[in-house]
Amino acid sequence: MARPEVSLRSGTIFERSTTPLTTWFWAAFLVATDKRGLSATLLAQHLGVTYKTAWLMLHKLRRAMVSAARQPLTGEIEMDETWVGGPQPGVRGSRQLRGRNAALVLVAIERRGQGAGRVRMEVIPDFRGKTMLGFAQRNIGLGSTIYTDGLSGFVLLGRSGYKHVGAKQGNLRKGAKRVVPRTDRAIGNLKQWLLGTHHGVSREHLQAYLDEAVFRHNRRGSPMSAFQTLLGLGTQRDPVPLGVIRHASDLPQYPITP
Repeated sequence: MARPEVSLRSGTIFERSTTPLTTWFWAAFLVATDKRGLSATLLAQHLGVTYKTAWLMLHKLRRAMVSAARQPLTGEIEMDETWVGGPQPGVRGSRQLRGRNAALVLVAIERRGQGAGRVRMEVIPDFRGKTMLGFAQRNIGLGSTIYTDGLSGFVLLGRSGYKHVGAKQGNLRKGAKRVVPRTDRAIGNLKQWLLGTHHGVSREHLQAYLDEAVFRHNRRGSPMSAFQTLLGLGTQRDPVPLGVIRHASDLPQYPITP
């Protein structure tokens, strides 16, 4: 019975795993259908496995959540940046990069009437226009209209195949309307999930958690379809060795500026 199982696992995220496939399927089901997401501790309790096994399973599943064939965002898009990480003594102003432990994240989300469509999230190194444009080119179809706040780094978008609508964000405490309300909501949900479910995450692994947040948001209305999609992507994703996952060496890393 061992030989067929090896052939089923070969070339997938399940390769070289000693965990039964039925346990993997349960893990994928729980991860895809629980709206709050699961921590490694809770998944270990549900499956009856060790914390180390659950942690590794979650990270392998997160890597399967990004489809190489996914379509870019289109239409009207909101984009905004945020810091993920707690307050830090000695850091002044939201634009300070030097010595900052928090990670800078860029978020884009489609407008769908009064609601929100699909989302994309990436860890980025800085506020430069080249960085913002690179994100847009990877995630947003040309010709789309991109709404942002007044950050100068977004200006390049309007010169590179996108229609850019930038507006300075007024004082929210004084009743000013949000310039990018859907993006602000997505950022708020992301931070609440990272703190509430995972109690914070390490900087080097953050992109994997962003990928899970994107996967969950984009399939929030069809959890069973999300489960089937995750299994399908898992069989198409090349195996990732434990050492690579442990050190997050396959994820983008931007060192702290000294």
